[in-house]
Amino acid sequence: MSENTEQAPPLAEMPADWQRALAVVAHPDDLEYGCAAAVAGWTDQGKEVAYLLVTRGEAGIDTLDPAACAPLREREQRESAAVVGVRTVEFLDHRDGVIEYGLGLRRDIAAAIRRHRPELVITLNHRDTWGPEPGGFWNTPDHRAVGRATLDAAADAGNRWIFPELTEQGLDPWNGVRWVAVAGSNLPTHAADAGPGLDRAVESLRAHRTYIEALTDQDVDSYCRSFVAESTGRAAARFGGRPAVAFELFPR
Repeated sequence: MSENTEQAPPLAEMPADWQRALAVVAHPDDLEYGCAAAVAGWTDQGKEVAYLLVTRGEAGIDTLDPAACAPLREREQRESAAVVGVRTVEFLDHRDGVIEYGLGLRRDIAAAIRRHRPELVITLNHRDTWGPEPGGFWNTPDHRAVGRATLDAAADAGNRWIFPELTEQGLDPWNGVRWVAVAGSNLPTHAADAGPGLDRAVESLRAHRTYIEALTDQDVDSYCRSFVAESTGRAAARFGGRPAVAFELFPR
């Protein structure tokens, strides 16, 4: 059945007893279309959040050759992250649009988890569709591959016998991931208050101006404010009426 927000149970507060998080997504702008408001609130509290982008988003703008697009989108992503207090932004250089789920992707994400040693790992919807099931909009292969690989890599990172070459490279196992939080999930269980970070979330999305201008004919500022207000308002009915970023939380 499709989710009915009036009948669905309230969303629990996201855990607060952590210090380090790593957000792993496929493309520049993925976090700004989902959870930048939550990130802004967390960094305000002194928590450390790092971003790991599997691609540079080079296939995202039809009118720009990938060689020109990649550095532009990387620059916009770094500017966007800085708005919400994120200083560390890394890129894996998998090819945009053709990311493949498999051992190579799991290894790369596990290596990043070992480097950053997060307690919370954040990723994006790994399921086939966006929106209530059945139905909804078909998700992209990149999102599905990265979300699934991130869930798996959270365990891989703690097992010294999976990818032992990482240990040989000086990346000791890290079994300290306590949760993986999936943004944009069809089945959210928890939420973070978006109110304190709402304006910065709008500004963070606005930093992807070149991409947005290619995506829509709408005024960029109006588009960003409308999108963030709608996305954070969607979970409000299940979160005490407060704007929120919803997550499906997988404990480990």
